[in-house]
Amino acid sequence: MKHILFIIGSLRKESFNRQLAHEAEKLLAGVAEVTYLDYTDVPFINQDIEHPAPAAVVRIRETVAQADGIWIFTPEYNFSYPGHLKNLLDWLSRPVVPNDYATPTVINGKKVTLSGAGGQMATGKCREKLTELLTFIKADVMAAPQTGVTLNAEAWSEGRMILTDAQRTALKEQAEAFVKFLG
Repeated sequence: MKHILFIIGSLRKESFNRQLAHEAEKLLAGVAEVTYLDYTDVPFINQDIEHPAPAAVVRIRETVAQADGIWIFTPEYNFSYPGHLKNLLDWLSRPVVPNDYATPTVINGKKVTLSGAGGQMATGKCREKLTELLTFIKADVMAAPQTGVTLNAEAWSEGRMILTDAQRTALKEQAEAFVKFLG
């Protein structure tokens, strides 16, 4: 059974993207093992503390290395991805051994898929820029299908996401495609 690591781009405990991840987790039941990455204790990247890496960075690198694939669920912040998610990816893109740029990083070659729940653009710009960043740091991004969810007015006022049948179908198709992508 494949192991998929879920990374939530929102730090809010009951974020819409965490809710979306829970829906995806249900779709993967019996097909893949799902775990969630807690990266709330990862410090801002800083070359002064890069080597030896902080304990939180060592932990997330080990967790990412053990996963067969990564599924990122993220909101869109000002036409882009959240800063804390970028910080996480920056740490994952750095050499584990000081000044060793020849050895692959833990994100290098890692299979990744993207989803997001947000406003009218359904996180399209965020997923586009995140694909560009992940490709640059040598992750293996599944370009399609991706799932973008436009939240309705009730979601914003009640704090809970209710997927339409079409959104649920899109998420199911992405889950199935990602499992195949993992090989």
